[in-house]
Amino acid sequence: MKLVTYAVGDREAVGLVDPADDTRVLDLVPVVGERSLLEVVEDWERLAPRIAEARGLPAVVGATLRAPFPVPRRDLFAVGKNYREHVAEFGRSGYDTPQRSEDLPDKPIVFSKATTSVTGPYDDVEAHPGITAELDYESELAVIIGRGGRGISREDAHEHVWGYTIVDDVTARDVQRDHKQWLLGKSLDTHAPMGPWAVTADEIGDVTALEVSSSVNGEPRQKAPVADLIFDIPELIRVISAGITLLPGDVIATGTPAGVGIGFEPPRFLQPGDVVECAITGLGALRNTVR
Repeated sequence: MKLVTYAVGDREAVGLVDPADDTRVLDLVPVVGERSLLEVVEDWERLAPRIAEARGLPAVVGATLRAPFPVPRRDLFAVGKNYREHVAEFGRSGYDTPQRSEDLPDKPIVFSKATTSVTGPYDDVEAHPGITAELDYESELAVIIGRGGRGISREDAHEHVWGYTIVDDVTARDVQRDHKQWLLGKSLDTHAPMGPWAVTADEIGDVTALEVSSSVNGEPRQKAPVADLIFDIPELIRVISAGITLLPGDVIATGTPAGVGIGFEPPRFLQPGDVVECAITGLGALRNTVR
């Protein structure tokens, strides 16, 4: 199933993407009530059969899609340098501190993005002039945790995955470099477009077969299969959960392929008016304009 958070006026609710027409959203309020998507994920075992058996749901008119979790319960987990070719382009760029390095990481590089960085799948991305002059894009597969836990093994990891969505890990490269850590450069307001859908794991099948891509103003930039991840999803869940309890609704952005702005010579940073599209097979596409 493909679920969304939508808004009509001041009302925000959970909807189901019409299986016969992915441009239509069906209203799930008759089934799940006024619950948020986070609350739906938390109560999934009970609600999933009701949603699957629902018939004659009304279509939502005039809906605006929000991020699946407009205000996540806590910061997003994110992973840096998790595709081989991206490691190489990042190392060559000079932004890899303290020195240039194209060596593959031996352990996942995990950082966070503030909840306030999350914005909708078609909302504008703020340029933040005066804070950054080097704005970049990163198309990423994001994992949504369903059943929480700590000390999750690789073998059990997929039992804790509720589903998937797309995140554009928008990055202020100069802030990332100057502060010699990634939180500030990754967390400016509106710098985590998310969505358009939250897709249940059973609809995806083999997640490694999905293809991650991006374009800027219609020009293709990134393209790689999820199978190219250095650290796969089970390993990321194992590492993060080793000492941190994962919670239902947690989001893990798994890393970005080569083709980002700093990978070009000279770098090709985003400018006001640029339109960035991030897409993943079966998960739809984000489309955001820099303002």
